[in-house]
Amino acid sequence: MSDDGTRTFDSPAGRIRGSLDGDVVRVLGVPYAQADRFRPPQPMPVFDDVFHADFPAPVAPQPAATVVDQLLHVIEAEVDERCQALSITIPGDISPDERLPVMVWVHGGSYVIGGGDLPINDPYDLVREQRVIVVTVTYRLGVLGFLGDGERIPANLGLLDLVASLRWVRENIAAFGGDPDLVTLFGQSAGGDAVAHLMISDGAEGLFRRAIVQSAPLGLSRNRARMNRAMVDAVGVVTEETPLEDLLDRQALGTKVAAPYGLRGGMPFGTQYGHAPLPAERDLADAWRRVAPEIDVLIGSASDEAGMYVPVIPVLKRIVRHRVPRALVRWWLVRPLTAVIYGRDARAFAARHRAGGGNATVYRLLRGATVRPTGAVHMSDLPLLLGRKAAWAGSRFVPERDWAEVERRGPGVRAIWAEFARTGRVTAPDDETLVFEH
Repeated sequence: MSDDGTRTFDSPAGRIRGSLDGDVVRVLGVPYAQADRFRPPQPMPVFDDVFHADFPAPVAPQPAATVVDQLLHVIEAEVDERCQALSITIPGDISPDERLPVMVWVHGGSYVIGGGDLPINDPYDLVREQRVIVVTVTYRLGVLGFLGDGERIPANLGLLDLVASLRWVRENIAAFGGDPDLVTLFGQSAGGDAVAHLMISDGAEGLFRRAIVQSAPLGLSRNRARMNRAMVDAVGVVTEETPLEDLLDRQALGTKVAAPYGLRGGMPFGTQYGHAPLPAERDLADAWRRVAPEIDVLIGSASDEAGMYVPVIPVLKRIVRHRVPRALVRWWLVRPLTAVIYGRDARAFAARHRAGGGNATVYRLLRGATVRPTGAVHMSDLPLLLGRKAAWAGSRFVPERDWAEVERRGPGVRAIWAEFARTGRVTAPDDETLVFEH
Protein backbone atom coordinates (compact mmCIF):
# COMPACT_ATOMS: atom_id res chain seq x y z
CA MET A 1 0.00 0.00 0.00
CA SER A 2 1.42 3.37 -1.00
CA ASP A 3 1.61 6.30 1.38
CA ASP A 4 -1.26 7.98 -0.48
CA GLY A 5 -3.58 5.04 0.26
CA THR A 6 -3.41 3.56 -3.23
CA ARG A 7 -2.38 0.08 -4.27
CA THR A 8 -1.27 -0.96 -7.74
CA PHE A 9 -1.96 -4.47 -9.01
CA ASP A 10 0.06 -6.08 -11.82
CA SER A 11 -2.49 -8.18 -13.70
CA PRO A 12 -2.59 -9.80 -17.14
CA ALA A 13 -4.96 -6.96 -18.12
CA GLY A 14 -2.25 -4.43 -17.21
CA ARG A 15 -1.37 -2.35 -14.17
CA ILE A 16 -4.49 -1.29 -12.24
CA ARG A 17 -4.52 1.11 -9.30
CA GLY A 18 -7.13 0.94 -6.53
CA SER A 19 -7.44 2.80 -3.26
CA LEU A 20 -8.04 2.12 0.42
CA ASP A 21 -11.55 2.82 1.71
CA GLY A 22 -11.76 2.10 5.42
CA ASP A 23 -11.17 -1.62 5.89
CA VAL A 24 -11.27 -2.52 2.17
CA VAL A 25 -9.47 -1.73 -1.06
CA ARG A 26 -11.70 -0.54 -3.90
CA VAL A 27 -10.81 -1.21 -7.53
CA LEU A 28 -13.60 0.57 -9.40
CA GLY A 29 -14.93 0.60 -12.95
CA VAL A 30 -12.40 -1.65 -14.68
CA PRO A 31 -13.49 -2.42 -18.28
CA TYR A 32 -13.65 -6.16 -18.81
CA ALA A 33 -14.69 -6.01 -22.48
CA GLN A 34 -15.56 -3.56 -25.24
CA ALA A 35 -18.45 -3.69 -27.66
CA ASP A 36 -20.05 -1.60 -30.34
CA ARG A 37 -23.82 -1.25 -30.16
CA PHE A 38 -25.61 -4.51 -31.04
CA ARG A 39 -22.32 -6.41 -31.29
CA PRO A 40 -20.90 -9.15 -29.04
CA PRO A 41 -18.27 -8.12 -26.49
CA GLN A 42 -14.62 -8.30 -27.45
CA PRO A 43 -11.56 -8.56 -25.16
CA MET A 44 -9.99 -5.34 -23.97
CA PRO A 45 -6.40 -4.64 -25.02
CA VAL A 46 -3.85 -4.63 -22.23
CA PHE A 47 -3.59 -1.20 -20.60
CA ASP A 48 -0.53 0.68 -21.86
CA ASP A 49 -0.40 2.84 -18.74
CA VAL A 50 -1.63 2.39 -15.19
CA PHE A 51 -5.43 2.29 -15.16
CA HIS A 52 -6.72 4.43 -12.32
CA ALA A 53 -9.69 2.42 -11.01
CA ASP A 54 -11.21 5.21 -8.96
CA PHE A 55 -14.62 5.80 -10.53
CA PRO A 56 -17.65 3.45 -10.35
CA ALA A 57 -18.83 1.60 -13.43
CA PRO A 58 -21.48 3.51 -15.38
CA VAL A 59 -24.98 2.07 -15.56
CA ALA A 60 -26.41 0.83 -18.83
CA PRO A 61 -28.95 3.11 -20.53
CA GLN A 62 -32.30 2.46 -18.87
CA PRO A 63 -35.76 3.93 -18.43
CA ALA A 64 -36.99 5.64 -15.30
CA ALA A 65 -37.81 2.97 -12.71
CA THR A 66 -41.15 4.28 -11.46
CA VAL A 67 -41.97 1.38 -9.15
CA VAL A 68 -38.48 0.90 -7.75
CA ASP A 69 -37.99 4.63 -7.25
CA GLN A 70 -40.99 4.59 -4.92
CA LEU A 71 -39.30 1.89 -2.84
CA LEU A 72 -35.66 3.01 -2.79
CA HIS A 73 -33.65 6.20 -2.54
CA VAL A 74 -33.25 7.67 -6.03
CA ILE A 75 -29.59 7.63 -7.05
CA GLU A 76 -28.04 9.58 -9.93
CA ALA A 77 -25.41 7.60 -11.82
CA GLU A 78 -23.37 8.04 -14.96
CA VAL A 79 -25.03 6.39 -17.97
CA ASP A 80 -23.00 4.94 -20.83
CA GLU A 81 -23.70 2.36 -23.53
CA ARG A 82 -20.13 1.15 -23.03
CA CYS A 83 -20.97 -0.09 -19.57
CA GLN A 84 -19.00 -3.34 -19.59
CA ALA A 85 -17.05 -2.72 -16.41
CA LEU A 86 -16.57 -4.39 -13.06
CA SER A 87 -15.42 -3.36 -9.60
CA ILE A 88 -13.42 -5.41 -7.10
CA THR A 89 -13.61 -5.05 -3.32
CA ILE A 90 -10.75 -6.63 -1.37
CA PRO A 91 -9.97 -6.90 2.37
CA GLY A 92 -7.62 -4.03 3.16
CA ASP A 93 -5.19 -6.24 5.10
CA ILE A 94 -4.88 -9.00 2.51
CA SER A 95 -1.40 -10.49 2.44
CA PRO A 96 0.55 -11.17 -0.77
CA ASP A 97 0.33 -14.95 -0.36
CA GLU A 98 -3.43 -15.15 0.30
CA ARG A 99 -5.86 -16.62 -2.22
CA LEU A 100 -9.36 -15.75 -1.07
CA PRO A 101 -12.75 -17.02 -2.28
CA VAL A 102 -14.25 -14.82 -5.00
CA MET A 103 -17.93 -13.89 -5.15
CA VAL A 104 -19.19 -12.31 -8.38
CA TRP A 105 -22.40 -10.29 -7.98
CA VAL A 106 -24.91 -10.01 -10.84
CA HIS A 107 -27.39 -7.22 -10.13
CA GLY A 108 -31.13 -7.53 -10.74
CA GLY A 109 -33.67 -5.15 -12.19
CA SER A 110 -35.84 -7.16 -14.65
CA TYR A 111 -33.01 -6.94 -17.20
CA VAL A 112 -33.87 -3.27 -17.79
CA ILE A 113 -32.63 -1.28 -14.77
CA GLY A 114 -29.82 -1.32 -12.23
CA GLY A 115 -26.04 -1.31 -12.15
CA GLY A 116 -23.30 -3.21 -10.37
CA ASP A 117 -21.94 -0.19 -8.52
CA LEU A 118 -25.18 1.32 -7.23
CA PRO A 119 -25.00 1.86 -3.45
CA ILE A 120 -27.50 -0.93 -2.71
CA ASN A 121 -24.93 -3.39 -4.14
CA ASP A 122 -22.00 -2.24 -2.00
CA PRO A 123 -20.21 -5.37 -0.67
CA TYR A 124 -18.18 -3.53 2.00
CA ASP A 125 -19.53 -5.45 5.02
CA LEU A 126 -19.50 -8.82 3.26
CA VAL A 127 -15.83 -8.37 2.35
CA ARG A 128 -14.79 -6.93 5.71
CA GLU A 129 -16.52 -9.55 7.84
CA GLN A 130 -15.99 -12.68 5.76
CA ARG A 131 -12.60 -12.14 4.09
CA VAL A 132 -13.85 -12.78 0.60
CA ILE A 133 -13.27 -10.79 -2.57
CA VAL A 134 -16.44 -9.49 -4.23
CA VAL A 135 -16.64 -8.50 -7.88
CA THR A 136 -19.69 -6.48 -8.97
CA VAL A 137 -20.49 -6.54 -12.68
CA THR A 138 -22.37 -4.12 -14.94
CA TYR A 139 -23.75 -5.33 -18.28
CA ARG A 140 -26.06 -4.26 -21.12
CA LEU A 141 -29.80 -4.15 -20.46
CA GLY A 142 -33.15 -3.81 -22.21
CA VAL A 143 -33.29 -3.36 -25.96
CA LEU A 144 -29.48 -3.03 -26.08
CA GLY A 145 -28.82 -6.25 -24.22
CA PHE A 146 -31.80 -8.61 -24.26
CA LEU A 147 -34.02 -8.35 -27.34
CA GLY A 148 -32.16 -9.03 -30.60
CA ASP A 149 -33.81 -11.14 -33.29
CA GLY A 150 -30.77 -13.42 -33.53
CA GLU A 151 -30.18 -12.53 -37.16
CA ARG A 152 -29.74 -8.81 -37.73
CA ILE A 153 -29.09 -8.17 -34.05
CA PRO A 154 -27.73 -10.92 -31.77
CA ALA A 155 -29.91 -11.96 -28.85
CA ASN A 156 -28.58 -12.28 -25.28
CA LEU A 157 -25.87 -9.62 -25.62
CA GLY A 158 -26.15 -8.84 -21.92
CA LEU A 159 -25.59 -12.50 -21.08
CA LEU A 160 -22.58 -12.55 -23.40
CA ASP A 161 -21.25 -9.53 -21.47
CA LEU A 162 -21.52 -11.54 -18.27
CA VAL A 163 -19.65 -14.48 -19.81
CA ALA A 164 -16.91 -12.03 -20.84
CA SER A 165 -16.75 -10.68 -17.28
CA LEU A 166 -16.30 -14.17 -15.87
CA ARG A 167 -13.52 -14.83 -18.35
CA TRP A 168 -11.82 -11.62 -17.20
CA VAL A 169 -12.15 -12.71 -13.57
CA ARG A 170 -10.70 -16.13 -14.37
CA GLU A 171 -7.67 -14.58 -16.07
CA ASN A 172 -7.00 -11.70 -13.70
CA ILE A 173 -8.39 -12.23 -10.19
CA ALA A 174 -5.26 -13.95 -8.83
CA ALA A 175 -3.44 -10.64 -9.21
CA PHE A 176 -5.89 -9.16 -6.67
CA GLY A 177 -5.54 -12.00 -4.16
CA GLY A 178 -8.46 -14.10 -5.38
CA ASP A 179 -8.57 -17.83 -6.07
CA PRO A 180 -9.66 -18.34 -9.72
CA ASP A 181 -10.67 -21.92 -8.87
CA LEU A 182 -13.00 -20.77 -6.08
CA VAL A 183 -15.44 -18.42 -7.82
CA THR A 184 -19.08 -18.21 -6.76
CA LEU A 185 -21.69 -16.41 -8.83
CA PHE A 186 -24.54 -14.82 -6.89
CA GLY A 187 -27.41 -12.70 -8.08
CA GLN A 188 -30.90 -11.61 -7.14
CA SER A 189 -34.10 -11.41 -9.23
CA ALA A 190 -33.07 -11.03 -12.89
CA GLY A 191 -29.50 -11.34 -11.63
CA GLY A 192 -30.38 -14.73 -10.14
CA ASP A 193 -32.07 -15.70 -13.40
CA ALA A 194 -28.86 -14.76 -15.23
CA VAL A 195 -26.78 -16.85 -12.81
CA ALA A 196 -28.97 -19.90 -13.47
CA HIS A 197 -28.58 -19.42 -17.23
CA LEU A 198 -24.84 -18.82 -17.03
CA MET A 199 -24.61 -22.34 -15.68
CA ILE A 200 -25.55 -23.59 -19.17
CA SER A 201 -24.04 -20.83 -21.32
CA ASP A 202 -21.48 -21.69 -23.97
CA GLY A 203 -18.14 -20.20 -23.02
CA ALA A 204 -18.83 -20.18 -19.28
CA GLU A 205 -17.70 -23.74 -18.64
CA GLY A 206 -15.20 -23.94 -15.79
CA LEU A 207 -15.38 -20.22 -15.02
CA PHE A 208 -17.19 -20.64 -11.69
CA ARG A 209 -17.61 -23.40 -9.15
CA ARG A 210 -20.73 -22.37 -7.24
CA ALA A 211 -23.97 -20.51 -7.89
CA ILE A 212 -26.32 -18.68 -5.53
CA VAL A 213 -29.68 -18.01 -7.18
CA GLN A 214 -31.75 -15.51 -5.18
CA SER A 215 -35.42 -14.86 -5.97
CA ALA A 216 -35.04 -15.68 -9.65
CA PRO A 217 -38.33 -15.41 -11.58
CA LEU A 218 -37.72 -18.82 -13.19
CA GLY A 219 -41.47 -19.25 -13.56
CA LEU A 220 -41.43 -16.51 -16.22
CA SER A 221 -38.53 -17.80 -18.31
CA ARG A 222 -40.29 -20.34 -20.54
CA ASN A 223 -42.53 -20.07 -23.62
CA ARG A 224 -41.46 -16.52 -24.46
CA ALA A 225 -40.71 -16.90 -28.19
CA ARG A 226 -44.01 -15.45 -29.46
CA MET A 227 -43.77 -12.54 -27.05
CA ASN A 228 -40.19 -11.86 -28.11
CA ARG A 229 -41.16 -11.80 -31.78
CA ALA A 230 -43.99 -9.37 -31.06
CA MET A 231 -41.58 -7.14 -29.14
CA VAL A 232 -39.01 -7.19 -31.97
CA ASP A 233 -41.74 -6.17 -34.43
CA ALA A 234 -42.92 -3.37 -32.14
CA VAL A 235 -39.42 -2.00 -31.62
CA GLY A 236 -38.83 -1.98 -35.38
CA VAL A 237 -35.58 -1.30 -37.18
CA VAL A 238 -32.86 0.06 -34.91
CA THR A 239 -29.24 0.62 -35.86
CA GLU A 240 -25.94 1.86 -34.50
CA GLU A 241 -27.04 5.38 -35.45
CA THR A 242 -30.47 5.35 -33.76
CA PRO A 243 -30.42 8.06 -31.05
CA LEU A 244 -30.42 6.66 -27.55
CA GLU A 245 -33.57 8.54 -26.56
CA ASP A 246 -35.36 6.99 -29.53
CA LEU A 247 -34.09 3.55 -28.53
CA LEU A 248 -35.59 3.90 -25.06
CA ASP A 249 -38.89 5.09 -26.56
CA ARG A 250 -38.91 2.01 -28.76
CA GLN A 251 -38.07 -0.13 -25.74
CA ALA A 252 -41.23 1.22 -24.11
CA LEU A 253 -43.22 0.11 -27.18
CA GLY A 254 -41.80 -3.38 -26.81
CA THR A 255 -42.73 -3.41 -23.13
CA LYS A 256 -46.29 -2.34 -23.94
CA VAL A 257 -46.71 -5.05 -26.57
CA ALA A 258 -45.62 -7.69 -24.03
CA ALA A 259 -48.34 -6.77 -21.52
CA PRO A 260 -51.04 -9.10 -22.94
CA TYR A 261 -48.77 -12.12 -22.46
CA GLY A 262 -49.68 -12.42 -18.79
CA LEU A 263 -47.09 -12.80 -16.07
CA ARG A 264 -44.30 -13.10 -18.63
CA GLY A 265 -45.10 -9.58 -19.70
CA GLY A 266 -44.12 -8.44 -16.23
CA MET A 267 -40.49 -9.13 -17.18
CA PRO A 268 -40.57 -8.82 -20.97
CA PHE A 269 -36.83 -8.54 -21.53
CA GLY A 270 -34.69 -11.54 -20.72
CA THR A 271 -32.79 -14.55 -21.97
CA GLN A 272 -33.77 -16.08 -25.30
CA TYR A 273 -33.29 -19.79 -25.88
CA GLY A 274 -31.78 -21.18 -29.05
CA HIS A 275 -29.53 -18.13 -29.45
CA ALA A 276 -25.91 -17.94 -28.32
CA PRO A 277 -24.88 -18.70 -25.67
CA LEU A 278 -28.01 -20.70 -24.68
CA PRO A 279 -29.37 -24.05 -25.88
CA ALA A 280 -32.80 -24.52 -27.40
CA GLU A 281 -35.68 -24.50 -24.94
CA ARG A 282 -36.34 -28.21 -25.44
CA ASP A 283 -32.77 -28.96 -24.34
CA LEU A 284 -32.74 -26.91 -21.14
CA ALA A 285 -33.39 -29.66 -18.62
CA ASP A 286 -30.68 -31.89 -20.09
CA ALA A 287 -28.22 -28.99 -20.14
CA TRP A 288 -28.79 -28.22 -16.45
CA ARG A 289 -28.49 -31.93 -15.55
CA ARG A 290 -25.17 -32.21 -17.38
CA VAL A 291 -23.54 -29.38 -15.41
CA ALA A 292 -25.00 -30.45 -12.05
CA PRO A 293 -21.95 -32.41 -10.84
CA GLU A 294 -19.66 -29.45 -11.56
CA ILE A 295 -21.53 -26.62 -9.78
CA ASP A 296 -22.82 -26.41 -6.20
CA VAL A 297 -26.11 -24.52 -5.97
CA LEU A 298 -27.82 -22.50 -3.25
CA ILE A 299 -31.24 -21.42 -4.49
CA GLY A 300 -34.30 -19.92 -2.89
CA SER A 301 -36.78 -17.13 -2.48
CA ALA A 302 -38.63 -15.08 0.09
CA SER A 303 -41.96 -15.95 1.68
CA ASP A 304 -43.96 -13.06 0.21
CA GLU A 305 -42.01 -11.94 -2.88
CA ALA A 306 -45.00 -10.49 -4.73
CA GLY A 307 -45.86 -8.30 -1.74
CA MET A 308 -43.25 -5.78 -2.91
CA TYR A 309 -45.72 -4.42 -5.43
CA VAL A 310 -48.67 -3.99 -3.06
CA PRO A 311 -47.65 -0.52 -1.75
CA VAL A 312 -47.31 0.87 -5.28
CA ILE A 313 -50.68 -0.34 -6.61
CA PRO A 314 -53.15 2.32 -5.40
CA VAL A 315 -56.18 0.06 -4.93
CA LEU A 316 -54.17 -2.56 -3.01
CA LYS A 317 -52.43 0.11 -0.97
CA ARG A 318 -55.81 1.31 0.27
CA ILE A 319 -57.11 -2.19 0.97
CA VAL A 320 -54.14 -3.37 3.05
CA ARG A 321 -54.50 -0.52 5.54
CA HIS A 322 -57.00 -2.75 7.31
CA ARG A 323 -56.09 -6.00 9.03
CA VAL A 324 -58.63 -8.43 7.54
CA PRO A 325 -58.27 -7.38 3.88
CA ARG A 326 -54.50 -7.29 4.35
CA ALA A 327 -54.54 -10.96 5.37
CA LEU A 328 -56.77 -11.84 2.41
CA VAL A 329 -54.46 -10.08 -0.05
CA ARG A 330 -51.53 -11.94 1.40
CA TRP A 331 -53.06 -15.42 1.26
CA TRP A 332 -55.14 -15.11 -1.90
CA LEU A 333 -52.82 -13.02 -4.05
CA VAL A 334 -49.28 -12.51 -2.72
CA ARG A 335 -48.52 -16.09 -1.64
CA PRO A 336 -49.93 -17.78 -4.81
CA LEU A 337 -48.09 -15.37 -7.13
CA THR A 338 -44.91 -15.85 -5.13
CA ALA A 339 -45.15 -19.61 -5.57
CA VAL A 340 -45.85 -19.42 -9.31
CA ILE A 341 -43.11 -16.91 -10.16
CA TYR A 342 -40.38 -17.83 -7.67
CA GLY A 343 -40.82 -20.65 -5.18
CA ARG A 344 -42.14 -23.60 -7.16
CA ASP A 345 -39.49 -23.44 -9.88
CA ALA A 346 -36.67 -22.91 -7.38
CA ARG A 347 -37.55 -26.19 -5.67
CA ALA A 348 -37.87 -27.96 -9.03
CA PHE A 349 -34.50 -26.56 -10.10
CA ALA A 350 -32.86 -27.96 -6.96
CA ALA A 351 -34.55 -31.34 -7.36
CA ARG A 352 -33.35 -31.66 -10.96
CA HIS A 353 -29.83 -30.58 -9.91
CA ARG A 354 -29.69 -33.28 -7.24
CA ALA A 355 -31.05 -35.88 -9.68
CA GLY A 356 -28.21 -34.95 -12.03
CA GLY A 357 -25.65 -35.70 -9.32
CA GLY A 358 -25.17 -32.18 -8.03
CA ASN A 359 -25.24 -30.56 -4.61
CA ALA A 360 -28.18 -28.18 -4.06
CA THR A 361 -29.55 -26.44 -0.99
CA VAL A 362 -32.88 -24.62 -1.01
CA TYR A 363 -33.47 -21.67 1.29
CA ARG A 364 -36.53 -19.66 2.20
CA LEU A 365 -36.27 -16.14 3.59
CA LEU A 366 -38.95 -15.76 6.25
CA ARG A 367 -38.50 -12.18 7.38
CA GLY A 368 -37.70 -8.81 5.92
CA ALA A 369 -35.29 -6.38 7.55
CA THR A 370 -37.76 -5.06 10.10
CA VAL A 371 -38.15 -5.28 13.87
CA ARG A 372 -41.77 -6.36 13.65
CA PRO A 373 -41.91 -9.91 12.20
CA THR A 374 -43.45 -9.66 8.75
CA GLY A 375 -43.21 -11.72 5.60
CA ALA A 376 -40.23 -11.13 3.33
CA VAL A 377 -41.02 -9.39 0.05
CA HIS A 378 -38.92 -9.27 -3.12
CA MET A 379 -35.51 -7.69 -2.43
CA SER A 380 -35.80 -8.23 1.34
CA ASP A 381 -32.57 -10.23 1.24
CA LEU A 382 -30.50 -7.40 -0.21
CA PRO A 383 -30.18 -5.14 2.87
CA LEU A 384 -28.98 -8.19 4.82
CA LEU A 385 -26.23 -8.90 2.26
CA LEU A 386 -25.17 -5.73 0.48
CA GLY A 387 -25.38 -1.97 0.79
CA ARG A 388 -24.80 0.18 3.84
CA LYS A 389 -27.01 2.37 5.98
CA ALA A 390 -27.09 5.35 3.62
CA ALA A 391 -28.35 3.10 0.81
CA TRP A 392 -31.18 1.45 2.71
CA ALA A 393 -32.23 3.21 5.91
CA GLY A 394 -35.38 5.25 5.41
CA SER A 395 -36.51 3.31 2.34
CA ARG A 396 -39.67 1.20 2.21
CA PHE A 397 -37.51 -1.88 2.74
CA VAL A 398 -35.79 -0.63 5.87
CA PRO A 399 -37.51 2.05 7.97
CA GLU A 400 -34.95 4.26 9.70
CA ARG A 401 -35.95 2.88 13.09
CA ASP A 402 -35.23 -0.69 11.92
CA TRP A 403 -31.63 -0.31 10.77
CA ALA A 404 -30.44 -1.80 14.06
CA GLU A 405 -32.30 -4.98 13.08
CA VAL A 406 -30.31 -5.16 9.84
CA GLU A 407 -27.11 -4.78 11.84
CA ARG A 408 -28.23 -7.59 14.15
CA ARG A 409 -29.27 -10.15 11.53
CA GLY A 410 -27.17 -9.15 8.52
CA PRO A 411 -23.87 -10.67 9.71
CA GLY A 412 -25.51 -14.08 10.06
CA VAL A 413 -26.86 -14.02 6.51
CA ARG A 414 -23.54 -12.84 5.12
CA ALA A 415 -21.76 -15.62 7.00
CA ILE A 416 -24.04 -18.23 5.40
CA TRP A 417 -23.43 -16.91 1.88
CA ALA A 418 -19.66 -16.78 2.46
CA GLU A 419 -19.55 -20.27 3.96
CA PHE A 420 -21.28 -21.58 0.85
CA ALA A 421 -18.76 -19.74 -1.33
CA ARG A 422 -15.88 -21.33 0.58
CA THR A 423 -17.19 -24.88 0.98
CA GLY A 424 -20.39 -25.44 -1.00
CA ARG A 425 -22.19 -26.25 2.24
CA VAL A 426 -24.69 -24.55 4.52
CA THR A 427 -24.29 -25.66 8.14
CA ALA A 428 -26.28 -22.89 9.83
CA PRO A 429 -29.47 -24.05 11.57
CA ASP A 430 -32.90 -22.77 10.63
CA ASP A 431 -33.73 -19.55 12.47
CA GLU A 432 -36.04 -16.55 12.42
CA THR A 433 -34.62 -15.33 9.11
CA LEU A 434 -33.88 -18.40 6.98
CA VAL A 435 -34.89 -22.05 6.73
CA PHE A 436 -33.07 -24.60 4.58
CA GLU A 437 -33.76 -27.82 2.71
CA HIS A 438 -30.67 -29.89 1.94
